[in-house]
Amino acid sequence: MNILIKPIITEKATADSELRNCYTFAVNTKANKVEIKKAVEAAYGVSVEKVRTINVRPDRKTKFTKTGIQHGKTNAVKKAIVQLAEGEMIDLYSNM
Repeated sequence: MNILIKPIITEKATADSELRNCYTFAVNTKANKVEIKKAVEAAYGVSVEKVRTINVRPDRKTKFTKTGIQHGKTNAVKKAIVQLAEGEMIDLYSNM
């Protein structure tokens, strides 16, 4: 099971990483905090202090077309906000 899917790079997440040393990742929906902590420590070689998780619900959408009403939804996503120990940092832009 691949736990870390991708880092989330938004304006809010970048400000959080610069000010509070917290990094945001999209993770597998079935992963728990202990698994996320071990995966970040193994992938980036840093020590993690705290992990907070967020389950983002899917957005429901409705389209009105010639053939009728089409219903759909986006995928549910789980985000993890990982706080690193003092003095540690992850360079997310070096792997691109």
